[in-house]
Amino acid sequence: MAQREHTDIRGWGADEDPRNRPGVPMLLEPRVRGGAHWETPERQPPPEVPVLKRASLEELTPVFSTAIPPKGLSGILRSVAYDIPEHHFRHVALLLLADRVDVLESRLRTQPLRSLGTVLSLAGGSWLISRLRK
Repeated sequence: MAQREHTDIRGWGADEDPRNRPGVPMLLEPRVRGGAHWETPERQPPPEVPVLKRASLEELTPVFSTAIPPKGLSGILRSVAYDIPEHHFRHVALLLLADRVDVLESRLRTQPLRSLGTVLSLAGGSWLISRLRK
């Protein structure tokens, strides 16, 4: 009965003919396409600033970014996170924490007085701020 109800829906059913299934190309093995002018990509020169890489990599990938080098407490947290294998939750959690710390660091650099209250309250300083206001 269910088969007859959905026969008017085009492409209904996973056992459809593979030529008519839009997901089949994703299930096939990728083909090697020609046209590249190299066998292995040319390597960038060694970086002048620290570049973080996965613990499983022996060397840096052929292309990497040095636009924003790690700095401050967020940089320390990131370097600790990259020493932990990617499949551990601690790796992702430390990277998320490093992002939040980086936001606080940049706010402190651009708006030090305005951000001081935020940093103090996050560090448990809300009690101190309430006492100072009295």
